[in-house]
Amino acid sequence: MTQPMVRLSGLYKIFGARDKDVLQHVKGGMGKEELLAQHGHVLGLNNINVDMQAGEITVVMGLSGSGKSTLIRHLNRLIEPTAGEIIVQGEDVMQLSEDGLRHARQEKMSMVFQKFALLPHKTVLKNAGMPLSVRGEDEATCDREAAKWLDRVGLSGFENHYPAQLSGGMQQRVGIARALSANTPIMLMDEAFSALDPLIRTDMQDLLLELQKELHKTIIFITHDLDEALKLADHLVILKDGFVVQQGEPQHILLNPNDPYIEDFVSDINRARVLRVRSVMTPLGDDKVPADAHGEVDVNDTLESMIARSGGDTSHAYVVKDGEQTVGTLDMTELVRALVPRVASEAGARQS
Repeated sequence: MTQPMVRLSGLYKIFGARDKDVLQHVKGGMGKEELLAQHGHVLGLNNINVDMQAGEITVVMGLSGSGKSTLIRHLNRLIEPTAGEIIVQGEDVMQLSEDGLRHARQEKMSMVFQKFALLPHKTVLKNAGMPLSVRGEDEATCDREAAKWLDRVGLSGFENHYPAQLSGGMQQRVGIARALSANTPIMLMDEAFSALDPLIRTDMQDLLLELQKELHKTIIFITHDLDEALKLADHLVILKDGFVVQQGEPQHILLNPNDPYIEDFVSDINRARVLRVRSVMTPLGDDKVPADAHGEVDVNDTLESMIARSGGDTSHAYVVKDGEQTVGTLDMTELVRALVPRVASEAGARQS
């Protein structure tokens, strides 16, 4: 199996002066509230084990205080763990020297911040070229690369503006252009779209997915919004009180919540809009296509679009295609069943 781009193994973070001393209590089963009450320490991360694959968007989501922002700051060691391994491109981040860590932050990872973090006294062009400038590239190279990525995110013509002259959505586009100009294989995005208005936020999500189809970056995206997580994620990690409640392919989690906490999260989701044909189809085992099929559909069509296409007729069936390949069949009766939320007790015991 291919080695993941990022691997977190047995990762713990306890905030407090005696973090390593009280770690034994957490490993023994003590929870966040109990640790704070009895020992005056805050449990940030509790035995995190996550593989983040190259070229995928891994979304880490949870409510405030769940540990998601703490987790992403461990990847570039802005926060030091209490225990555990952080492996990036096969290299143990914990073993890096000061120079090695600086190199990793400049060459391997770029970051997009929630509050944009643009320098107000520098133009859009200079902000976008900042990662290259920090590396010591000449001004012409910085400006050329910055202009290229500004054009790619739709900001051509704004190079000589200052951040205060831009809307929030435009400022975040500068932030994305800055991260892309760094040309790092990994992008860290901490609540990158949370400060934006809903319509602008949707535009930014679409832009990110469009760029990802072309660039195939390894993106670690932090959010508290399940709709955003389901839209963006190849791999979804859901945190609560510092531990992973469930992780996996988003469609699978939506159809198979393994914990009441996850069940509550997904209960209000518009399943027809989020679920895809691939998640409810019957895989084609013997290459036989039903003779009464009402046409062909794509594996990534939404259930909402299928309901509209069938006119709500549950007697219809369709052939499912992935490109030119026939991969399954879709029975509208099964589609309707998938729209009814499945409770956690039906999905099995909680995964660690």
